[in-house]
Amino acid sequence: MQPDLAALVGSRICHDLISPIGAIGNGVELLALTDGDTGAEMELINESVQNASARIRYFRIAYGAASEEQLVSRSEVLSILSAVARGGRINYIWKIGGDQPRRLVRCALLMLQAIEAALPMGGDVQITQDGDTWVMRGEGPRLSVDEELWQNLLSPQVGFHYTAAHVQFALLPSVLAEAGRVLQFKHGTDHLVARF
Repeated sequence: MQPDLAALVGSRICHDLISPIGAIGNGVELLALTDGDTGAEMELINESVQNASARIRYFRIAYGAASEEQLVSRSEVLSILSAVARGGRINYIWKIGGDQPRRLVRCALLMLQAIEAALPMGGDVQITQDGDTWVMRGEGPRLSVDEELWQNLLSPQVGFHYTAAHVQFALLPSVLAEAGRVLQFKHGTDHLVARF
């Protein structure tokens, strides 16, 4: 049975947005109780608004439609990744220059989510190019690769069960095919390298 991808994507987006939006609500509640300096509360609200906005922009590219001619600017990608990383456990190092086809950026953002799932203690993810090939290397103190999920990226099985937390794995095979890319990956004890 084909998973209901729309429901999984919706669940994933809601799950990832609930934290910064909840923090905004907490900041507003604290403001209502505060009789003096509200700098800390305003800082919490501002940081949470920026994080929620970045996640929405991230999801728009990763989960939205992408036509062949659309481009995404380097500054937009850097802005999104910087805001998403702020206060998080993953550090993104985007070394791709210039504007890039939205289809490839979409592949990269979904792949980032796949690599994040393999870095439960956090770490660094570097995104580079080797000629026309995009290379994504994740490193961290502990790597936890779900072999079944990753192997299913290479040869998708009909009826494979995905959760909302792993919807990126369900979408990646068709998104990579749409972009005309083939995935290769390997991993060691503390790093994972994906190429497409």
